[in-house]
Amino acid sequence: MKTFQKYATLFLATIFLACSPSPGKAVLVEPPNILFCIADDASFPHMGAYGTSWVNTPGFDRVAREGLLFTRAYTPNAKCAPSRSAILTGRNSWQLEEAANHSGNFPEKFSTFMEVLGNHGYLTGCTGKGWAPGVPGTRNGKPRQLTGKPYNTVTTPTPTEKISKIDYTGNFKDFLKGNSVKGPWAFWYGGYEPHRAYAYGSGVQLGHKSPEAISEVPSFWPDETVVRNDILDYAYEIEYFDSHLRAMIQHLENTGQLENTLIVVTSDNGMPFPRVKGQAYEFSNHMPLAVMWPKGIHTPGRSIANYVSFIDLAPTFLEVAGLEWSQTEMASSPGQSLTEFFDPSPQTHSTRKDFVLMGKERHDVGRPKDVGYPIRGIFKDDYLYIKNYEPLRWPAGNPETGYLNTDGSPTKSRILQMRRKGEDKSYWDMNFGKRVAEELYHVGQDPMCVENLAQNADVDSLKGKLARLLTENLLEQNDPRMLGNGAVFDSYPYRGRVSNFYERHQKGEKVPAGWVNDSDFEIEALK
Repeated sequence: MKTFQKYATLFLATIFLACSPSPGKAVLVEPPNILFCIADDASFPHMGAYGTSWVNTPGFDRVAREGLLFTRAYTPNAKCAPSRSAILTGRNSWQLEEAANHSGNFPEKFSTFMEVLGNHGYLTGCTGKGWAPGVPGTRNGKPRQLTGKPYNTVTTPTPTEKISKIDYTGNFKDFLKGNSVKGPWAFWYGGYEPHRAYAYGSGVQLGHKSPEAISEVPSFWPDETVVRNDILDYAYEIEYFDSHLRAMIQHLENTGQLENTLIVVTSDNGMPFPRVKGQAYEFSNHMPLAVMWPKGIHTPGRSIANYVSFIDLAPTFLEVAGLEWSQTEMASSPGQSLTEFFDPSPQTHSTRKDFVLMGKERHDVGRPKDVGYPIRGIFKDDYLYIKNYEPLRWPAGNPETGYLNTDGSPTKSRILQMRRKGEDKSYWDMNFGKRVAEELYHVGQDPMCVENLAQNADVDSLKGKLARLLTENLLEQNDPRMLGNGAVFDSYPYRGRVSNFYERHQKGEKVPAGWVNDSDFEIEALK
């Protein structure tokens, strides 16, 4: 009865203006269902809608074609848990205390948009990967469901042994079938793909592609067959994620629910390759994003070139649900709703920021005392400015402990092998070597971010402008690192199974890292 009352109030109160067929004419729209779909480790532009020829994503492409395709969407933090924390709360990771880190605790004080929707008339559920890795904690003595009630009991055979056997589509149908209350719902589809590990050669054997199909290998990796195969294996798992997205959309269409369902498709961070996932560059933080809502988006098929951030998603979901942020238990957010893009009328007045912020603290361990590699950065006007606060630390983790902030892979193994054999050290330098305190890249001309302009005198003015804008915004958001308390992020406990890895490794203890290969460990420490 309580759920019915909440929904009735929500429905009567909601007047959504973004889908007006003509300026000044409002249309009553009931709160939409919400289907949020997030891949695990897929970079921009690796979806067909962006023109990438070696990955086939008809599901994502349909969402883009019948909705909106965002070409400058960024995560504030390119690692699973902190990126998902930003999505769920609408706050940047440095505003989330322990949730800024990978494998930490999710603070009780911060609510998620899925929890809020569940408290205001929505039925919520999820399948696959929600907020992870870390400890969600409890609230009022009960375990928290940060992304809704889990639906993972339906399983299915998969093309390779490395792909999750969770039947994402089957569990989504199970959720809808159990939805006996005729109210709005919100569902989180968190695919485990294309997270590693992969079945080597699956892209060629099952994806029916040739290594020559890769149009361009990033210049920070060697252009070799082993690397091209690795990329195709990654592409094959993106296609698997997309196959379930396509099936979910088809089911909504078959059951008459597609018209009033807001579908958002993205990924949490960049591809699980060296110098991408867990780092802070264009390939790391730039994410695919497509949004579809037949009943609520006017003039679909548009591309949106504005900078948008993951912190904009929670404000969007609450707005379409008819909820004022101040009426919820959500902590304040610097995010801005994306609903202004749903109506392209010239009367729309935008006050959007023309930049996005990013950064990171502690991801995976492998440094003395489990400390992180703190970074803050800003994307603006096709430039990326980066401030590295501890440049004497190893950015991908210490060499003797396996560079733990880079997943084990054929590409990683090949780059390490090239240095050890004296073949070519430049790839190791770009992917694992230490960095300078400041970096500046012209992303428009150098999307690989390999030419650091920070030391060029002719860009001093631009660099100073970006650095000041970054600092001003971080101060407004009470970033502890701006307030002289950045060390607090290293004080939060690591909740992963390899806590205190560096010290245990130094003592000769055999501690399985799990996500890196045995060959990733250097025999001796490097300087």
